[in-house]
Amino acid sequence: MTDDDAGQMIFESAQPLDPLADSEQSNVKNRAKVGSARPSSLLYTYGVGSIMDLPQFSIMPAGLDDWEPIWRRRPTVPTIEEPRLLKVVQLHLGSRVQQLRPFPWQPKARAMSQEGSDLGIPARVFPQWLRCTGCDYLGPLSRFSYTNTHPFRPDLATFEHVSCPGRTFAGAAKGKAKAPAKGKARRSPAVPARYLLACANGHLDEFPYALWVHRGRTCLAAPHPDLKLRDSNIGQGAGAVITCERCQQRRGMGEAQGEAGKRKLPTCRGRHPHLNAFDPKCGLDTSLMMMGASNLWFASTQSIVVMPRTEEEDQAALATKLRVHLTPEKIDRYRTKPDMLRDLLEDKCDLFGVTDEELTAAADEALAPPPSEEERQEKLRQWDPVELLVPEWNYLQKPSLFAQQQNASGLMVTEMPTAADLPKQVHRVIAVNRMKKVNAVIGFTRIDEMDRVNDLASRLVKLTRDGRPTWVPATEDRGEGVFLQLDENAVTSWEAQILPTALWRAHRESHRHNFSRRFSATAAQVDPDTRFPAPRYWLIHTLAHVLIREMAMSCGYGAASLSERLYAWTATPDRPAAAGLLICTTASDSEGTLGGLVALSQPERLHGLLLDALRRAARCSSDPVCGQRTPRHGEDFLHGAACHCCCFASETSCERANRFLDRRFLLTLPTIDDERVPGFFGTIDVH
Repeated sequence: MTDDDAGQMIFESAQPLDPLADSEQSNVKNRAKVGSARPSSLLYTYGVGSIMDLPQFSIMPAGLDDWEPIWRRRPTVPTIEEPRLLKVVQLHLGSRVQQLRPFPWQPKARAMSQEGSDLGIPARVFPQWLRCTGCDYLGPLSRFSYTNTHPFRPDLATFEHVSCPGRTFAGAAKGKAKAPAKGKARRSPAVPARYLLACANGHLDEFPYALWVHRGRTCLAAPHPDLKLRDSNIGQGAGAVITCERCQQRRGMGEAQGEAGKRKLPTCRGRHPHLNAFDPKCGLDTSLMMMGASNLWFASTQSIVVMPRTEEEDQAALATKLRVHLTPEKIDRYRTKPDMLRDLLEDKCDLFGVTDEELTAAADEALAPPPSEEERQEKLRQWDPVELLVPEWNYLQKPSLFAQQQNASGLMVTEMPTAADLPKQVHRVIAVNRMKKVNAVIGFTRIDEMDRVNDLASRLVKLTRDGRPTWVPATEDRGEGVFLQLDENAVTSWEAQILPTALWRAHRESHRHNFSRRFSATAAQVDPDTRFPAPRYWLIHTLAHVLIREMAMSCGYGAASLSERLYAWTATPDRPAAAGLLICTTASDSEGTLGGLVALSQPERLHGLLLDALRRAARCSSDPVCGQRTPRHGEDFLHGAACHCCCFASETSCERANRFLDRRFLLTLPTIDDERVPGFFGTIDVH
């Protein structure tokens, strides 16, 4: 990785977790740094509680309690101030959360300099059962030797099996193994044993290999026998066989698969490896998991595009500063003495431009009691994720504000003229010259994604041992984008034509079937129709995907670097209807992007780009199969006329994992059925 990486990954297997200090005190040649990762991957792919594969072994980023020794190496802790996002995080995790913190990382002045070498993200080796690649020996971490001696090659860090006897030669005498070279002990590298146990409450544990091979009993020949793990069919699931070297019992891992195998597994004992702790009660059934399984870790994050703040948000941000840096007693004592408050906060935060009246009002807000747990839970039940998007949509509806570009939000937008021959369904085009996006982690789930567990905060795996964090990791991304707004009258009229069609009924029934089959058994019952997006969402989502594929050909960024932000909801008493999309690219390890994407908002370029995107969407190399794909009775896929050849995007680009896509809502496509579905943009000449 580059010097722009968010943080080095450092590990230690004991408590308390302070890897750098422990490494320096024990053996300077066994260094703690074992790798690095970018902020985006630490947020969405390899966050707290996930398993990160390194070249020689795997690690799990530790819980937030273990980050505190890292932060204490600095006199002040950097924070990301965004009141709107912090309010949402507090809604999910409680009012104790007072800060959004970046990852503990510091840029280097030069390639070989040492700035930030004392910072990093603490992590534990997991799984802690390893298999020797030389003799198939299976054992715990303590039976292997850790080696990490090169100061600039953390990728060479490895665990080795010292004095490995090697494997038995085929056709040689029984028990005779290949001997190491004369005068030299064999040291074979070890790799993680890839079988794990997980439960729907987010617990994760090592597979009990010794109990498994002895069918729940102890070995009669030795209390701690040596085990071996041999693969009988590599790459085909749980095909390994566990063998006890003392009593010669054998048992295949294939027996642990499926519903029958699930009944043979032990109940969950509530382990959280990232916290090095156990929950006192769980007792749910466990499932066999493979390292690298896609359902082993699902990040739960919230993100916003930073908008110019309101006076209320400024006051909330100031009140948060007071709560973080001063005790309630001091705030109460000096709340009517703003000069004293300024003196107390002089070296801790910037109060430039804050009036005495604003400081006093913020002190009063800081002393206000937080909402009760019952009130918070009720607000969370009524909360809709769309609420994060509404302020962004409302701001983009006020072009008179665009001239006021002098703001601290990092947002600069320009209303663009539209080409005369641009499809009339496109109402407005806005160039997002500069933007800042803030993303925060609120937790993670295992086995089921959050939208499969009714968005229950109780299903989130806790980030700290007490389950009450005072801060969460966050990132600031800067970039650019293009915003398109569709004509609301045209969208409303088109939706009225779509709702009674057989295609829409088929999609709705498929979604209900999918929901009933895959919705988490531990979640509360919920009406699947409340999770089914309106036709306008399918339309805007499909348009976003075809535009991403087309823009990637001329903007200078790969398709995986472009992402969508969809504003698609029908009117409610609390908010007007929305029909628009933002295609953007952002980066958290630079000061911004290069302007290639925002340049596509120019009228002459956008017109040709949109028409080319629609022409490509009108024909797929998988047609007619793709263009006529409709869920039938008993099928539960969540897309229609869409596939990898025409619409699908990478997981970094799509906010809904390529669900809710159908080209027939975008364009009127040929059909063999009696019903012809009207596309929003009508028919397009593909010649």
